[in-house]
Amino acid sequence: MSHATETHRSPAPHSALDADAVRAAYRRWAGVYDAVFGGISAWGRRRAVMEVNRLPGTKVLEVGVGTGLALPRYAPAKRITGIDLSAEMLDRARTRVQDQRLGNVDALLEMDAEQTGFPDACFDTAVAMFVASVVPHPRRLLAEMRRVVRPGGHILFVNHFAAERGPRWWAERTLAPASRALGWHPDFSVDALFSPEDRAQCTLTPVPPLGLFTLARLPN
Repeated sequence: MSHATETHRSPAPHSALDADAVRAAYRRWAGVYDAVFGGISAWGRRRAVMEVNRLPGTKVLEVGVGTGLALPRYAPAKRITGIDLSAEMLDRARTRVQDQRLGNVDALLEMDAEQTGFPDACFDTAVAMFVASVVPHPRRLLAEMRRVVRPGGHILFVNHFAAERGPRWWAERTLAPASRALGWHPDFSVDALFSPEDRAQCTLTPVPPLGLFTLARLPN
């Protein structure tokens, strides 16, 4: 199935983002990202990296590496390549690598996660933390992660997925028109990322705080 067909059929959030909107949002957030989001996202990042460290293979792609909050948590044997669309966030990640002498970080690259330019099957694992609700076309992101991960490898996401009912459902849809300013989709559904076939193969695990985020693991 082509990317265009797959994206057309996938459920989409109500307010579209594009690459320029994402760059602009994270240019604003870069200086305060760690303080504002670091704490609430720490459990999800820790859980995702623990899972990556357990998996076989050494070559890891972190999609949306941001300021590099997760980088110190990878096992020394893992060789990490991080990519991000925001030059400002990457500058902070490079400073973190230098300050903490993280010798297992091979590269930090400014790159579009939906079209990376990496060769096919060049990573053992790809992990995207809090990225799926940011990119313009989530299923293109998944397709690209599938392409660059070897057969038998693993694809992981940590993300917020919208509630299906209740007060959180109402709050998320109320915030949806602010997606461009926030730089992410509060109303992002799990079906916007995974097709029914992918959903059947995927393991979904709630993570703290309060199950607000979900760890998704998909075999390639």
